[in-house]
Formats: sequence, structure tokens, C-alpha cells
Amino acid sequence: MQRILSTQLAQHIGETVTVAGWIHRRRLLKSVAFLIVRDAEGLSQVVVEEPATRTQLDELTEESVVEVTATVTRNEQAPGGVELTGPSIRVLSAVDVPLPFELHRPALSASLPTQLDHAALALRHPSRRAALQVAAAATAGFRTALSEQRFVEIQTPKIVGSSTESGASVFGIDYFGRPAYLAQSPQFYKQLMVGVFERVFEVGPVFRAEPSDTARHLAQYTSLDAEMGFVTDHRDVMAALTRTLSVMIATVAARTGVATPKVLPEIPAVSFAEALRIAGAADGEEDLAPAHERALGEWALREHDSEFLYVTGYPMRKRPFYTHPDPASPAYSNGFDLLFRGLEIVTGGQRLHRYEDYVAALAAAGEPLEPYRGYLDGFRYGMPPHGGWAIGLERFVARLLGIANVREATAFPRDLHRITP
Repeated sequence: MQRILSTQLAQHIGETVTVAGWIHRRRLLKSVAFLIVRDAEGLSQVVVEEPATRTQLDELTEESVVEVTATVTRNEQAPGGVELTGPSIRVLSAVDVPLPFELHRPALSASLPTQLDHAALALRHPSRRAALQVAAAATAGFRTALSEQRFVEIQTPKIVGSSTESGASVFGIDYFGRPAYLAQSPQFYKQLMVGVFERVFEVGPVFRAEPSDTARHLAQYTSLDAEMGFVTDHRDVMAALTRTLSVMIATVAARTGVATPKVLPEIPAVSFAEALRIAGAADGEEDLAPAHERALGEWALREHDSEFLYVTGYPMRKRPFYTHPDPASPAYSNGFDLLFRGLEIVTGGQRLHRYEDYVAALAAAGEPLEPYRGYLDGFRYGMPPHGGWAIGLERFVARLLGIANVREATAFPRDLHRITP
């Protein structure tokens, strides 16, 4: 008999069906027992009255995998308004070790390190599954939005011959006796692919060897990258990002039912200098501290009823060498960050597009040309004015769900201390 899911039971009242999943919970009463089976879609309640089946159930433990064949019976008190009666149970995989924590309770009582140590189990809990489902929906929305805007999805190498961002920490590896690195971003490759498709995007892992042991940093995370050609300046990039974000949020709402913020047709923007003033930071600051970002988030909500805020024109000293300076004020960039509820979740901007500008920028940064030769060649052959952005998926999901630690928004986080499981 073909297996059906818990959400399909109501369509089969009076029929004999087969469901399969994990034992979520057992309630062993004197005259009757209840078995709750969990599958990918939800819960099924199984009523056990027959003595032999009851004896079998007594010996099973939570998280054992079972197949149940039974009759679908209407019961408004049961999950979905139906339950399964007269069951036969076949054990597919029995659990014979103690569980490190219980999954049937509304919240996981285990500490986050314990959850991460036992990720294969902890991720089954609805609270942990929800973050991964939101991430999947956000990624689907990202792909939909960019495809609608004529972007082409690409895949780029994660083993590279030079660091992507001068000054940033990289993971060095031995590549057949030659030095190589794990890619900090697909930046170089997505820029070169603008010369092929004009508009490109990628969903993939990036690696940062930054010794940051905070609730907002990971050594490996998922980056949602996009790059677009024939822009006037960074404002064209911001407009495309706003459209993309709107579709991402709508997709999350439609697929998960999670409460989502509104995305204004034009997200408010302030210059870096204005952001320092609003946040009460000292003049001459070169970057925004987390406290400044939080203050800006409060200001945007109060003054514009927006949970999103663009900050533009960061100092060139704080931007990678490929960033295009503001023609009217070359010490500042045509770059931006997007803050969501007082946290930076996107970095983007306009890039340099002329070969001679790259030579000058690398010289000013004290970087040799040779490690970047393959990258620079693309600009010898003609590249349009272009720009793009990168969204940190886990940080975005954590902020959307109000999760305090970004590690809870990824299945198997990699950080300063953790490389397993």
C-alpha cells in the first residue's frame, strides 16, 4: 500500500492507509494507548487498543521509525481532525539508546552547544526546522526575483588562487603542492560573468577565517550574490535589490506562514555621514558599530515606518579595492549596506570597470598585480559599468525570526570552535 503523508489523511476518511515516520510521542494509558507519528508534513494520531499491538508499542521508544497501516477515522480532537484506528505497526528502525533531549516539548530545553553536538536530532524539532524552511523559501524567492529581472544563475569555484578581499582573513589550503584559498566570496567570478550574461547571480557557500566568536558571525555561511551590468551607479543596484527583497519576503510569507515585515517600494536611505549623526557617533568614524546599527534601525522604524534602511557612501578605506569611488567625493564610495532591524545583512555597491583603475587601486592598496592577473584580464577586454550585492542568508533568517544566535539559523554551523558534526 502506497504511503501517504499526515496532511493527506482527511482525504481518506473510512479508508485503510499507510503512514510512516518517527515516533514523536507515546501516551500509554490503562485501557488505550496513543501513538503520535511525525512525518515531514506534520503529526498523525494512532489509537492502539489491540493487546498485541499495545505490547509492541510498549517496547518502542521515541524517534524509532515505524510504518503504520490503519483505518482513517474522524475525530475533531485529533491533529487534522482525524485519527488512525485498528493499526498494525511495522518497525523500520528502532532507537535503542537514550535521547539527549526530548523533541515532543514545545521548546528544546537543551543548551545550544548540546543541540549543535546532536544536530542530527535537534534539527527535527519544529523550532529548528522552521529556520531551515524559511531559509529555503528565502532562497527560492531570491532565485525567482532575479530570474524575473533577467539574471542568469551561475556557479563559481570555491578554491581560488588569491584572496578576494585584500586584508580579510582567508583559509589557506595546499592545492597539489601550490598555495590556494577557500573563496571569501564569488566576487571576482560574478564580475567577469557580467561580461558574458550582463546579469548573474549565485547561491553558494563562502568562507571567512575571521576569529570572531560572536552571535552574528560564522566561518562558513551561505551568500546570495548578484551582479548586474550597465548601471549608472549604485542606486540602480539598490533598486534591483529592493525588488528582490520584496519577492523574497513574499515567498517566505506564502510558503511558511511566518509573519514578515513590509518592504517599501523605495527603502529609505541615508549617507554614511548622516548615519553617524543619527546614531550619535563621533565624526571621523570609519565604520558603524553594532550599537550604531541598532540606533539607525530604531530611527528608520520611527521616522519612516521601515524595518529596512540603506546606508550609502561608506569611506573608501573600509571598502574592497574593486569598489567604485563617489566621483563627487573620491574619499567615499558608491557602496552601501542594507540594515534590517538594526543589523547589516547586505553589502553592495558599484564596482570599478576599467583596467587602469584596477591597476591604480591595487597599487594604492600595496597589492601586487600578478595574483589577480586572471581577474584583471577581464577588464582588459571591456567591461560595462556594473555593481552588485551579497546577502548573508543565515543572518537574514535569524533577524527575520528573531533568533539571537545565527548558529540556530544553519543546520551544521562552522565557527571559531566547531568543525563537527
